[in-house]
Amino acid sequence: MPKISVEIPRELLEDLDEHVGDDGKFVNRSDAVRASIRKTLDLLDEIDARHGRLGEGEDEE
Repeated sequence: MPKISVEIPRELLEDLDEHVGDDGKFVNRSDAVRASIRKTLDLLDEIDARHGRLGEGEDEE
């Protein structure tokens, strides 16, 4: 799995850490970030679908 490096504001990281660990929803920061990315991409797909933008360009040659 590729690794990436990102800069995250301290306040956002502190908020994230409240949801990570034994008492949190995620086992680690990476798990939380992956879940957030998946959810964001799903939301963007829903928005694109509502605006008829899904699949644009796929049939064009």
